[in-house]
Amino acid sequence: MTQMLVLVAAYLIGTLPTGYVLTRFLAGVDLRSVGSGGTGATNAQRALGTKWGIIVAIVDVLKGVAAIVLARVAGVDDAWVAASGAAVIAGHCWPVWLRFRGGKGVATGAGAALALSLWSVALIPVMVIPIALTRYVSLGSVLAALATPVMMAILAAADVVPWSYVGFGVVAAAIIVFRHRANIDRLIHGTERKLGRKPSDVQTVA
Repeated sequence: MTQMLVLVAAYLIGTLPTGYVLTRFLAGVDLRSVGSGGTGATNAQRALGTKWGIIVAIVDVLKGVAAIVLARVAGVDDAWVAASGAAVIAGHCWPVWLRFRGGKGVATGAGAALALSLWSVALIPVMVIPIALTRYVSLGSVLAALATPVMMAILAAADVVPWSYVGFGVVAAAIIVFRHRANIDRLIHGTERKLGRKPSDVQTVA
């Protein structure tokens, strides 16, 4: 029973719609109707500017951290802690309050990964370097997501983390890549949006 409550709580933490609420409050805009249509930090940056995008990213990271901390405080075993990490990402991506239209899980997944193991900081350059070179946030996000189960497997093989954390990495990567499928298509066709577009440049989602 405790395990299921922890999973539900993790999902609900993930559903907190930071980007959506801020954009509604500050600009009177439904974030799901502009840019990529996502409610995460990258789309909030497009709609509100860099400062607010960073704030949304920080809060979304903290959601991931909170879910893992809650699971550990509840005393569930490692497999359920890992499952809580996947649940908080799912909550961010498919929030019940927004008719299951949320973000893409990157910042929340990063927070969960860092809370599972501080060695997850090794994923930062995997994400940042491609973004710095190309200005495609989606490219760095997908590469970091795909690297997560690999890194967790290496850590598990070295007895740094339990093997159940590899499961978190696999599920997190699957969700994030799935949520970026439109971005991947645009990357292939050279039409993906680049980082740094001004709020005034953001187009309404078709």
